[in-house]
Amino acid sequence: MKKKEILTLLLAGGRGTRLKKLTEKMAKPAVPFGGKYRIIDFALSNCRNSGMNTVGILTQYQPHTLQNYISNGENWELNRRDSGITFLPPFQCDDMDRWYEGTAHAIAQNRQYIQYHNPEFVLVISGDQIYKMDYNKLLDIHKRNAADVTISVTYVPWEEASRYGVMNVDSKTKRILGFEEKPQIPHSNLASMGIYIFNWRTLKTIFEQFQDERDYLNDFGKDIIPFMLKSNYRLFAYEFNGYWKDVGTVESYWEANMDLLSRKKNPLLHQKDWPIFTADCSLPPTYFDANSSFTESLIGEGCEIYGKIQKSVISYNVTIGKGSVIKNSVILPNTIIKENVEIENSVINGNTVIDSNLKFNESFSNILRINDRRILNRQ
Repeated sequence: MKKKEILTLLLAGGRGTRLKKLTEKMAKPAVPFGGKYRIIDFALSNCRNSGMNTVGILTQYQPHTLQNYISNGENWELNRRDSGITFLPPFQCDDMDRWYEGTAHAIAQNRQYIQYHNPEFVLVISGDQIYKMDYNKLLDIHKRNAADVTISVTYVPWEEASRYGVMNVDSKTKRILGFEEKPQIPHSNLASMGIYIFNWRTLKTIFEQFQDERDYLNDFGKDIIPFMLKSNYRLFAYEFNGYWKDVGTVESYWEANMDLLSRKKNPLLHQKDWPIFTADCSLPPTYFDANSSFTESLIGEGCEIYGKIQKSVISYNVTIGKGSVIKNSVILPNTIIKENVEIENSVINGNTVIDSNLKFNESFSNILRINDRRILNRQ
């Protein structure tokens, strides 16, 4: 096969336990977002807009919803001949069941797929982040620096820095001088976004060097990056200045949805020439009753609104009954909220029925009590 310049590998296999009920029956990248999207739409749209049209999606936990949603990638124009989307689940071989045990281990187990495409570079991205990025800018910086790996980075609030891999870089050259994965006391708030471009020849050599040490190659942040620093490889940072949100917790998921209601923060309103594509639900327009109202909100298709909505994100095919009030909340698809319900600062999981006359003012860091006897999950 003709050598490709760059191959994209999208990591979509994490269980996402910190999203609690949202990922009980689906992979984190498949979770609905923003009224009409799925989280993975942002990564796939970045690939399409960047012209990165050969994408391997590494799945593991609850992959079926994700695979059914993406199908052949037609909605993102990633179904072209000799390119397109390939799903790469863990597989069995003669000597073991090769479950993915970390980001680097997942890539290492798919060396045969990568070598088939024979790329010069490998772009590694995550399927659970909200952002718009032209990956060609990252590639240009990587080439200019003759780097072995380039890591996309951004500054995060100091109080959140312990959630990420953080690093020190040379202020002029942006060469990475030090890196620490999820430190208890961060020395820096310049955080890895989990987006990498590797020279494939370099990464392949490292994999081969440690292929018999199973516990060594589990993770890029914990294992590969520190090893490359100690071994004097060329590691550089690409500073990203746009909107970026890792939606790994219920709190950050709620915050990212609320950001869509701010013109200043909403990534969908910026770079309109860089659209976010999604699968069409083919639902009718939303209906608003004469007594309904909404302010500062996003409302998906196919809804029936009889109550009041204030600063909330309402997904498609949601019914909000007469007298009900929704404030600062995220309501996921196919939910029925009956009459005279009050919901504030909450995330309501999809396929849920909430009985009349209930009041909820939950902390957004906790998913609503779906096991309440008055709240029913619809099958």
